[in-house]
Amino acid sequence: MKIMLVDDHALFREGLRLVLMQLDAGTEVVEAEDCEQAFRLARQRTDLDLVLLDLSLPDVSGMEALRQFRAEYAGLPVVVLSGRDDRATIIEALDAGAMGFIPKSSTSRVMMSALRLVLANGVYIPPAALLAPGTRPPPARGDNGEPDAPSPALRLPDKALTERQMQVLELLVQGKPTKLICRELGLAEGTAKVHIASVLRALHVANRTQAVVAVSQLGITFRSSRAG
Repeated sequence: MKIMLVDDHALFREGLRLVLMQLDAGTEVVEAEDCEQAFRLARQRTDLDLVLLDLSLPDVSGMEALRQFRAEYAGLPVVVLSGRDDRATIIEALDAGAMGFIPKSSTSRVMMSALRLVLANGVYIPPAALLAPGTRPPPARGDNGEPDAPSPALRLPDKALTERQMQVLELLVQGKPTKLICRELGLAEGTAKVHIASVLRALHVANRTQAVVAVSQLGITFRSSRAG
């Protein structure tokens, strides 16, 4: 497994490298201290499995770097690491194509669980950060630092989505536009739009960002790899 860590603080990178090595015995961590170095490494290392991206970088804003990663490497999942964990920042990151958002205040156990979820083709968003103001998070399931399990009220009914619709949802969550979804799945544009509408309706959401949140809340993972 090959992970690129983009952060301008050497001490933080050093500490996180030790955490990441626990993911798998063969984990390789590639480090970049700014966006310029990150994109140079990404062009050289086409076998990356995941990018961990800090939002506070010295040369380019992390959000802009995130958008560029999604545009140039659509199959490469990017997880945001940030000292900011307010709802507005999380939603902006999701809008820009993040496949996960991990506050730097998280414990190493939560971070490991979140990364394993993303590597299993899921989406991780800190549950409490997306609650409406004045509401309380649901009680955690267990005391092991794992991300909260989906509430039974949020579970997707069995067979709510067909296999093709799940494929469409996976590409939609990745932030791919309709034309690219058509190309990858061999669909006519009208057919793809019908599938997208059905997916959004099944999830009770109106757009891609809300779909990402729903996928995270429901604990949905996808069978195929995002690599490529």
